[in-house]
Amino acid sequence: MAMVIFDLDGTLADTSGDLVAAANAVFAEAGHRAPLDPVADAATAFAGGGAMLRLGHERLGLVADAARLEAGYAALLDHYEAAIARHTRLYPGVEAALERLAAAGHALGVCTNKPTPLAERLLAELGLRARFGALVGAGCLPVRKPDAEPYRETLRRLGAAGPSMLVGDTVTDRDTARAAGVPVALVGFGPLGAGIADLAPDAILDHYDGLDAVVARLI
Repeated sequence: MAMVIFDLDGTLADTSGDLVAAANAVFAEAGHRAPLDPVADAATAFAGGGAMLRLGHERLGLVADAARLEAGYAALLDHYEAAIARHTRLYPGVEAALERLAAAGHALGVCTNKPTPLAERLLAELGLRARFGALVGAGCLPVRKPDAEPYRETLRRLGAAGPSMLVGDTVTDRDTARAAGVPVALVGFGPLGAGIADLAPDAILDHYDGLDAVVARLI
């Protein structure tokens, strides 16, 4: 049996539409036009709320001081929580792939930098929460990915034995896996597209239909 740990945003689901909508709502409340595009700025959305707010301020010619960013981030979370799965969609093949891995006896977990309550709620609304034996998000520990500790905590909470690997979509996931000393597969259908190869992951997952073969090869 192996343990397969997944990132959430940009890996299991395309959450960029709802994330960008929440960020644009913050600017709309202040009387500004929407500075972010859900398609063109998907990579920024997956980098987190702070990244979206900084980019939005830059495009609007506003000063993004610490106080403004902190207040904006709190408002962004409120907007996001209110409409967390309006535009979000699972990537093709996710549900079937998780079912196959579970049937093969693998333990599954989620390790994300998304705030834990939001990650719990999103997975529940997407109908996936029961698939995962453990979820570690931002706020569970004092550190976040790419520190290896959230990954290790996910393994501990699974309470399983055997090798493990991480499935993610960004350099943060690549660096987390390297810090933890485990193999990493990065998805090739995210905003980086073919550019994901530049991160030199142990495998590139082009579709969830191929996840079984990647898991078998890496662990």
